[in-house]
Amino acid sequence: MNENSTSQPIVECVPNFSEGVDRDKVETIVRAMRVDGVHLLDYSLDADHNRSVVTIAGAPEAVVEAAVRGAGAAAKLIDLTRQKGEHPRIGAADVIPFVPVSGLSLVQCVMLARQAGKEIWNRFGVPVYFYEAAAARPDRVNLEDVRRGQFEGLLRDAARDTARRPDVGGPEPHSTAGASAVGARTFLIAYNIYLGPHTGLNLPVSQADVSLARTIAKEIRASSGGLLGVKAMGVLVNGRPQVSMNITDFTRTPVPKIHAAVAQIAHRHGVEIGEGELIGLIPEQAYEPEADWIRQIPQFDPEEKVLERRLRHPLAWP
Repeated sequence: MNENSTSQPIVECVPNFSEGVDRDKVETIVRAMRVDGVHLLDYSLDADHNRSVVTIAGAPEAVVEAAVRGAGAAAKLIDLTRQKGEHPRIGAADVIPFVPVSGLSLVQCVMLARQAGKEIWNRFGVPVYFYEAAAARPDRVNLEDVRRGQFEGLLRDAARDTARRPDVGGPEPHSTAGASAVGARTFLIAYNIYLGPHTGLNLPVSQADVSLARTIAKEIRASSGGLLGVKAMGVLVNGRPQVSMNITDFTRTPVPKIHAAVAQIAHRHGVEIGEGELIGLIPEQAYEPEADWIRQIPQFDPEEKVLERRLRHPLAWP
C-alpha cells in the first residue's frame, strides 16, 4: 500500500466461510477474492468450529467484488449437507460484514452490503439475508435471529414460513450452499478464552466440563443481562472448554473488563483461565500492550494483528 492510499476510502470485509479443515479449499476461496485494490490482511482456519475467517480491506467497490467472488467460490466448494462443526451456520459463505475503516460511513457500508447481496444472488443463486445496520427488517438486526435453526432449519422452514424467507432471492436456500448473511457493522473483536484445570486438582484439562464454559458465557453475554455488546457461547475446542466471544462495542465494554469478568467467574467455580485467542484483527484503539488479555494470547504480534499496522504490510495472496 502506498503512502497516498490511506487518503482514499477504505472498507474492511470479514467473510466467514463454513470450512475450517480443508486448507486447499479455503485457499482456493481466498485466491478467488484477489481483486485489484484489495489487500489480504488475515485468514485463519478453525477445525473444531469448521470455519475460516478472512479479512480483506481496500477500495469499496473492489472489496465488494472480492467478497462476491469469495461467496461464489464457497458455493462451489462447500456442501453444507456434509458439513458439521461447533459454530452455527446457514451458508457456505456464512456471514459477510462490511466495516468502515476510513473515508466512509456506516451508512455507505450498508449500501455496499446491499450491492454485494444482490450480486451474490444474481451470479450464484445463493439467497441473502441482510443483518445488523444493513437489516431490512427489525427482526433481522441480530445475526443470531437470522441464523436460528441453522442451514437445516432454513431448508425446512423457508419455503413454508414467510417470516423466514430471505431478503434477496429464494424463497428456499441453495441446496448445498445455503444462504449468506450480509451486513454492515462497526469493528467487532472475536476473542476466545480457554478454561484451565480445576484449582488444586491434578486433572487433565480435557476432563473439564464444557458446561462451565456455557455457564460463564451465559453470565457475561448481553442477551442474558451481562456485559453490553458481548455475544458469547461455551464450546469444546481441541478437547478443551472455551468461552467464545464476539465483542461488538469495545469502546463501551473494553476487552480488559471482559477478560476480568471471565477470570472472576471461572475462579468462583474453582477454575483458572488459560490462554486467549484472537480471530482476525483488532483496531489500534483496542490495542493495549501491557493488558493481561493481550499478554495471555500466545505469540501476539501487533504488526500482524492490529488492523492499521497490517494495512501497511498486507499478506501475499496464496
